[in-house]
Amino acid sequence: MTKPPLITDSHCHLDFSDFDKERTDIVERAIAAGVHRKVTICTKLREEPKIRAIAETYPSVFYAVGTHPMNAENEPLAKVEQLIEMSSHPKFVGIGETGLDYHYTAESAEIQKTSFLIHIKAAQITKLPLIIHSRSADLDMSSILESEYKNATFSCVMHCFSSEKKLAKAALNLGFYLSMSGIAAFPKSQELRDIFKMAPIDRVLLETDSPYLAPPPFRGRCNEPSYTAHTAKVGAEIFEMSYEKFADHTEQNFERLFKKVLSFESAA
Repeated sequence: MTKPPLITDSHCHLDFSDFDKERTDIVERAIAAGVHRKVTICTKLREEPKIRAIAETYPSVFYAVGTHPMNAENEPLAKVEQLIEMSSHPKFVGIGETGLDYHYTAESAEIQKTSFLIHIKAAQITKLPLIIHSRSADLDMSSILESEYKNATFSCVMHCFSSEKKLAKAALNLGFYLSMSGIAAFPKSQELRDIFKMAPIDRVLLETDSPYLAPPPFRGRCNEPSYTAHTAKVGAEIFEMSYEKFADHTEQNFERLFKKVLSFESAA
């Protein structure tokens, strides 16, 4: 039996309780589907020990740490030094998820901005990629990214990108990456597929954001990293290339952005 092309789920939440009863099976199913790496994402700094333990348990799992914007009001503010210290772990590969969410938590916009700037500073110092959540905050997001990039450069992925074309162009103009989730596979997401189509192929990543946003044919079910393959098939159609070629592009992109992963794998 031919093995599937290798791809990476650049953003999932393996610590969530949805996975507690079958985490090992989920990791193994992902590997069988060709999803040979996963980056599990922390959304509250106090949960970093659990995230780290998962990455230490499974060779194919790496992790990133940050305060999700929807948690910014109710969690202690991160400190730059705190994030830098955490980043010394060999499997800690990104800062976030962080960003702005005015869809659900517009009332905490100011504390979200403060938290976001702290994470940007940590990314600038550590040279690790920033993992950004942005929803209904395109103007502020573009403004902050452009102004902070002028202060000191940093790398970034706009995770689960589903915003408007203007924000996509602003991010791409700064050399950032757009991550394609199961949303791009939804039947009503043609506008989003068109945005990805205008992006350079060397700036696209894949993710699930599991346990959320399962792509067809699993819509409505708990998402998991193995389903990255279904989004990748849609990505290949968007870019009018074979699955194998699209998978190879996204792997190169991931390794270019998440350089620490390659360093870890080379040393292992």
